[in-house]
Amino acid sequence: MPIEKLLIANRGEIAIRVIRAARELGIGSVAIHSQDDANSLHVRLADEAVALDGVGARAYLDVEAVIGAALDSGAHALHPGYGFLAESAELSRRCDESGITFVGPTPESLGLFGDKARARALAIELDVPVLPGTEAAVDLAEATQFYRSLGGGAMILKAIAGGGGRGMRVVTAEEQIAEAFERCQSEAATAFGNGDLLVERLMSRARHVEVQIIGDGSGAVSHIGERECSLQRRHQKVVEWAPSPSISNETRERLTAAAVRLASSDNYRSLGTFEFLVNADDESDLAFIEANPRLQVEHTVTEEVTGVDLVRAQLRIAGGESLQAVGLAQSEVPAARGFAIQARVNMERMEPNGDVRPSGGMLTTFEPPSGPGVRVDTYGYPGYTTNPNFDSLLGKVIAYSASADFSDVIGRTRRALAEFRIEGVDANLSFLEQSLSHDDFRSGEIYTRWVDDHVAELTATPEMEVSAQNGTSDSQAGLAGAQLDTLDPLAGLNYFREGSGTRAQQGVATVTPGMQPAPNIVGPPGTEPILSPLQGTVIQILVEEGDAVRVGQQMFVMDSMKMEHIINSNIGGYLRQLTVAVGDVVYEGHPLAFIEEADVGDAITEEHEEIDLDYIRPDLQKLFDNLDAGKD
Repeated sequence: MPIEKLLIANRGEIAIRVIRAARELGIGSVAIHSQDDANSLHVRLADEAVALDGVGARAYLDVEAVIGAALDSGAHALHPGYGFLAESAELSRRCDESGITFVGPTPESLGLFGDKARARALAIELDVPVLPGTEAAVDLAEATQFYRSLGGGAMILKAIAGGGGRGMRVVTAEEQIAEAFERCQSEAATAFGNGDLLVERLMSRARHVEVQIIGDGSGAVSHIGERECSLQRRHQKVVEWAPSPSISNETRERLTAAAVRLASSDNYRSLGTFEFLVNADDESDLAFIEANPRLQVEHTVTEEVTGVDLVRAQLRIAGGESLQAVGLAQSEVPAARGFAIQARVNMERMEPNGDVRPSGGMLTTFEPPSGPGVRVDTYGYPGYTTNPNFDSLLGKVIAYSASADFSDVIGRTRRALAEFRIEGVDANLSFLEQSLSHDDFRSGEIYTRWVDDHVAELTATPEMEVSAQNGTSDSQAGLAGAQLDTLDPLAGLNYFREGSGTRAQQGVATVTPGMQPAPNIVGPPGTEPILSPLQGTVIQILVEEGDAVRVGQQMFVMDSMKMEHIINSNIGGYLRQLTVAVGDVVYEGHPLAFIEEADVGDAITEEHEEIDLDYIRPDLQKLFDNLDAGKD
């Protein structure tokens, strides 16, 4: 039955993208928003809006609240966008139970392809190549044994659930395994509710190529070509392009055939992406790595080179039409013409060592580029105060050229990036420009770890920074948000705080996002601060007031940019004051603690304690216990 009213269970640019596609099809739109997200542009553009209880990402992750909003608004269908609940089998199931059309795969497909171990097993069954690795979740001892079996090679730890680079680490030495395993397990548990990990051999010089597919649930599946996503930082995509100019037609046919075979075996319905690694030195060596059973951030480049509106097609399939009816039977899919590039404009800056620092503030100037062949998908507008509760993606610059010369679309993308004016927050425009202007990009020599290998030259030119109302100057050191549920760091950054002094000296006063955070904090007399090197959430405190702290000692674990970061002391002495608690969100430069300098022992350069391979950190064990209880 055709959809008449659609609830979009997401925010930002992807919610706007879906709203526009729905409007073109004559479908009414309903937006949802958390209490601190009412000023987001998607709320203004939808026909209706429903406020959810709570703040930050947690509000968008509440399945029952989302279902309730759909029922109360009279929506006939629900589109999850990407991220949040897009791969939630539970949401798909609850939609079915509530008589709401879920614009996405069935619960069964989400359960299969959302689990990397199950998807890997299916690939093996269908003779689709995979990397050497484990067939199920591993513990620390099993991960260590697998690494030893490689005989000197590198391996990658990966969360079984989810994606986006979270719960993923490369291991190149055995002594790195224990800490990497703990960080991956913790990231995966808090992000996806599943701390299980698997391990695979690392393909060190790999191209990341994915195939876009669409199915109608009858067993009919078509591919709509491939995209390359090899320009990544810390396993997270930054630039994508279609089609890939770096692979042969033979390899392209192998990849698309494998993707269709995997999707057809499950009678796949809706849009989906099947992702592969292709050896940059020998493209006959390729492997399936995972499936994303949802609309992808980078769907735009496929749309540009084929002329197919993927979101409209997805809505029509959900409304009961067949691939043939929407003009996407395989024989009718348009061939790619020319090239398209998407550059993700993030509120962040990259340091010469590869660290990424998130940014935020009020967009005092926001002027997206335009002109022939340029498209910008964004939720930004002048005067909008960005919300640090959510992902740093501010917009996507997509450039298209019908030319068969890849350098033409590179030039158009660089022109568009140069025209983009953003003031009030730090943005990664300079990093994107440096990457696209590199000879390696033009010649097709990009691989997934290329940014790591070239980070110094890519950050040689300072990011396009301005003196911002809410930038990262010293005057802004302070708490960025109210205390969070410690079992849900993804609830992210709540409201900003204002006031002076340390946590011990003041209460918490929440204010609306965009107001000035706390001014400089002064510690007890004779103490020196331990400053936060980044904006993020404090998820673990490893010391107590009164402790003797040595130089190099681990003090805090913080969550930022989808990864966990250990904060070590650069001062030796006695800890006189903590200014944060678990769940607090702080700006870069915020004093986390104050230490009275003293000689308390030699600096810690490397810990050699015996590792208990069966040990589970107490806070993780509590999380696992809660998750198990929720399954009953």
